[in-house]
Amino acid sequence: MKTGSLFRHGLTHIFIISLGILMIYPIVWMIMSSFKPNNQIFSNPSLFPVALTLENYISGWRGYAGTTFGTFFANSLMMCAVAVVGNVISCSMAAYAFARLKFSGRSFWFAIMLITLMLPAHVTLVPRYIMFNSFGWVGSYLPILVPKFLAVDAFFVFLLVQFMRGLPKEIEEAAIIDGCSKIGVYLRIILPLATPALVTTALFTFLWTWDDFFNQLLYLTTPASFTVSRALRTFVGDAGAVSNWGGALAMSTLSVIPAFILFFALQKYFVQGIATTGIKG
Repeated sequence: MKTGSLFRHGLTHIFIISLGILMIYPIVWMIMSSFKPNNQIFSNPSLFPVALTLENYISGWRGYAGTTFGTFFANSLMMCAVAVVGNVISCSMAAYAFARLKFSGRSFWFAIMLITLMLPAHVTLVPRYIMFNSFGWVGSYLPILVPKFLAVDAFFVFLLVQFMRGLPKEIEEAAIIDGCSKIGVYLRIILPLATPALVTTALFTFLWTWDDFFNQLLYLTTPASFTVSRALRTFVGDAGAVSNWGGALAMSTLSVIPAFILFFALQKYFVQGIATTGIKG
């Protein structure tokens, strides 16, 4: 039986490793191909380049319409930072209200919020664009960033509600007895204890905003305001052909670095936030 158990565990590990290699292969191919000359990216089937070159990074970094990729990276980082701050503040406040405060219609509005999770974003695309266009916001970051301060991401509100419901109420009651207000409980008790869920919210917000393409394509109209994902679109011509595959792959390789760094730096909190949110509910 011990031999059979070891055999099954061996097969399981082989399967997991093979699946992991299969999933990571496209990323490895992208990174290695970014160092190949343009004429060898598709003609040379080998994963490793025959001749290494940095020309793809130099040509790709020049950017588009006189704007370098350094500006695009700065725009993306600025927008992600504002989105993270907005979501953490607004979603945690909404979650605290649903999880701890008693008010009329709480269950009804919580159900309405959950229903919005099932609503595809494309359904509200046209009315949102008309509304933001009437505000004169098209062409700026406002249509993307302002909603982050209004707790419109129901997924994060739900995640934080589930986490806060699992926190012991005795700590909150003791703080109230000591004279702490509801706002004080939120700031001094709930937020510090909810750090893993808040980090998870911040990480997902950063990744989703960094990778978001459709909204940035829709609302950002000038090259100086382009983000990384929007700028990568400039490598594709009107007919759908990519004239500079090397530059596109090089800038795509650079674009994944911030996400990798952030994820591995916050991995412990991310796993803890997901695990505790899933167990307690």
